[in-house]
Amino acid sequence: MTRRFLITGASRGIGRALAQRVADAGHRPIGLARTAPADFPGEFHEVDVLDRAATADALGKIGDVDGVVNNVGFARMAPLGEIDLDDLAWMYDGNVRVAVQVTQAALPAMKAAGWGRIVNVTSLVTLGTPNRSAYAAAKGAMDALTKVWAGELAGAGITVNSVAPGPTETEMFRRNTPVGSPQEERFFDSLPIGRIGRPEEVAAAISFLLSEDGAYTTGQIIRVDGGGSIAASQRR
Repeated sequence: MTRRFLITGASRGIGRALAQRVADAGHRPIGLARTAPADFPGEFHEVDVLDRAATADALGKIGDVDGVVNNVGFARMAPLGEIDLDDLAWMYDGNVRVAVQVTQAALPAMKAAGWGRIVNVTSLVTLGTPNRSAYAAAKGAMDALTKVWAGELAGAGITVNSVAPGPTETEMFRRNTPVGSPQEERFFDSLPIGRIGRPEEVAAAISFLLSEDGAYTTGQIIRVDGGGSIAASQRR
């Protein structure tokens, strides 16, 4: 059976890698992002998800889907004492509001079908990465949504999980962590595996949660982080 999976932030990085895996498995990826890649392997809708009305319009055109991957992410870094409150609001809007809006639009069809998958892409930073207060708070809120939604929707045949990547070779990561920077060195030192992850490795975990084999997994935070969460716990 061919299923339709909506992926936000699908033009590059983890979202683009996931779209390819979805297509390779015989399903239909539906991408949502500001700029369409030239070679997207499915249906794509160009929209700035920070525009609530434009996002609603795009979601109306997409129609019914079998699952949602809330992958799009917005991050700006600052230590406590230097956090811009507008940045805080921007990150909550781009991460949390977008996830709620997209998921609510897709929910009626999944409930009617008695089958659905929701995956929230969150982050290792929720465990205490310095200078990430606002971003960690937004992603932590998404982990909380995962727990609440999993309980609400289990009886409807819909699973809800988070995938929390560690440092992954994406455009957003490199924007905040340049090659050779002190930030990059700190990440290398904190990862038992000793390297940055690849988008395809994170996409593989998400793919399992979207599959039929993922039907018994719900309400979980799956950490794909090179052991970074182990290192975080050992520092406590």
